[in-house]
Amino acid sequence: MPAIAYVNGKFCPIEKAVVSVEDRGFQLGDGVYEVLRTYHGRLHAVGAHLRRLFRSLDAIELKHRFTAGGLERLLRQAVRRARFKDALVYLQVTRGAAKRMKEFPQGVSPTLVITVRPMELPPPEARQRGVRVITAKDVRWLHCDVKSICQLPNVLAANKAKAAGCYEALFIASDGTVTECASANIFMVNNGVVITPPKSANILGGITREEVIALARRHRIPLRERHITLRQLLAADEVFLTGTTAEILPVVCVDNHRIADGKPGPVTQRLYALFLRHVG
Repeated sequence: MPAIAYVNGKFCPIEKAVVSVEDRGFQLGDGVYEVLRTYHGRLHAVGAHLRRLFRSLDAIELKHRFTAGGLERLLRQAVRRARFKDALVYLQVTRGAAKRMKEFPQGVSPTLVITVRPMELPPPEARQRGVRVITAKDVRWLHCDVKSICQLPNVLAANKAKAAGCYEALFIASDGTVTECASANIFMVNNGVVITPPKSANILGGITREEVIALARRHRIPLRERHITLRQLLAADEVFLTGTTAEILPVVCVDNHRIADGKPGPVTQRLYALFLRHVG
């Protein structure tokens, strides 16, 4: 079954999907997006993703007539049409197509794009053995809590990680604190306590991040939201990533520095088992 796309009211094979060359997403990165996935053909956490989408739309002052119910119906229709057991679902909204100018155009309708592809999971050995990450200077804009399609710093950092043979790039702020990765949130475990940076304008509040926090609290696993320095991270007992595609992924090496004994830790493994039960 081929991947499919929805563009402004029409479904088509993804290779035939097009938007205007004057679309402000293409010209200026003027838009926001969400990445969802399905488990056994069912959309996961769709309500949480749509709430974050509307917060992002409000943050960039993108006027629209979308409703959460209408978008959810479209997403479910796209998933049914694609018929993938496990799918990656991408939703993007831009300010629309208009003559190129920095200020907001008048009388323009937003561009809505949805794509559905087969889900590509990390290889089994990544979960069994853990992954390596490198650090990168955090040069992103000051509203990382908005899920903007302007992703160039993330692209450069991710490519740096790939060139180094690593799974992810971990952003380090100018004050030496850890923020997040190019495509994931970061957690560490110290003396049985799970620690993750608090939500702020410097990180995107990940949906999986929130689910892991809720699971830890529900199962009485000690958890703190506080700032983490790179030095503290390197001295942690365990480190792991969370994200829609990563789920919960152990990190065993940061910048060639081995984390603890270099193996996935028990708290990470327990949280992943709880997460699998949670998603069904």
